[in-house]
Amino acid sequence: MQRWQPLVLDTQQPGGWVVAHCKQHFLADSNGVLFPREWLKKQDLLIVAEHGLGHFDGDAVYLLELAQPFDMPGCSWQSLRQFMLQGDADTFNMLSNAAQIGTWASQHRFCGSCGGAMQHVAGERAMHCLRCELQHYPRLSPSMIVLVTRGDEILLARSPRFVSGVYSTLAGFVEVGESLEHCVAREVREEVGVEIKNLQYLGSQGWPFPHSLMLGFHAQYASGDIVMQVDEIEDAQWFSVHDLPPLPAARSIARYLIDVYVARRLGQPEPVLPG
Repeated sequence: MQRWQPLVLDTQQPGGWVVAHCKQHFLADSNGVLFPREWLKKQDLLIVAEHGLGHFDGDAVYLLELAQPFDMPGCSWQSLRQFMLQGDADTFNMLSNAAQIGTWASQHRFCGSCGGAMQHVAGERAMHCLRCELQHYPRLSPSMIVLVTRGDEILLARSPRFVSGVYSTLAGFVEVGESLEHCVAREVREEVGVEIKNLQYLGSQGWPFPHSLMLGFHAQYASGDIVMQVDEIEDAQWFSVHDLPPLPAARSIARYLIDVYVARRLGQPEPVLPG
C-alpha cells in the first residue's frame, strides 16, 4: 500500500501536518519536510494559499504556498529535483502533487478572463471567479517522450540544459489539435531529422516541472540521417546497448524507456516504471 494518498481536504479543519512550498522548493529540517501545521502557520510567513493535499501514513497533510522563502533556524530550502534524485518515492510523489497544486494556486490568484479575484472552491480542486463565475482547474500539459531504436542501437541526444555528459531520450509538448502519434513523429523529425515507425506506448509519468504528463513510447528507426535542431540539441548519436553514455536519473520515465529496451535486447528482467 502506498504511504501517500492524494485527497482534497477541508482547510477549515484544524491539525495535521503541512509542507511549505515556494518556486519548486520545499522547507526541510533534519526530520524531513512535514511540519506541525498549526505551529508553522504562526510563523512570520507570506502565505499565498493553503490547500489540503491528502494523507501520508494516514495523517492529514496540507500545503502552504508562499510568496517568498523565509529563513528558519535548523531549516533549509531544497529543490523538488533533489527529492526526485535522493528521496523515497512516496515523499517525492507527495511533493510532486504539492508543487503542482502550489504553482497552480499562485498563478490563478486572479481570473485570466476578467481579472477578478479567485476563490478556492470548498471540497474541490478548483478556483472560482466571483466576478464572472469562471472556474479554473489545475493545469496539465501533455507531452511525449520517446526512445528511437535500431536493433542493438538507441538514439540518444543532449540538450544544452542537461547535466554535463548526460544523454537522454527525445521529448516535446503536444500541440493543440495534434494526436500523440503525430506529436512523436513531428518532434523526432524536428529534433534529429529522422523518420520513425512501429510506435509502441509503454507508460506515463507525472512530471511536476512544473505541470506536465509525460507519455512514454518506443519507436523504430525508419529512415534519415541525424540532423540536429539548432538551439535545442547539442549532440545526438546512436549508442550500442552494450556501451551507453551517462543516463538520466533512475526515477525518470526517460531512464525507464532506456532500461526496458536494454533489458529486452539482453534478455534481462524488465524494470518497473517508478510510481
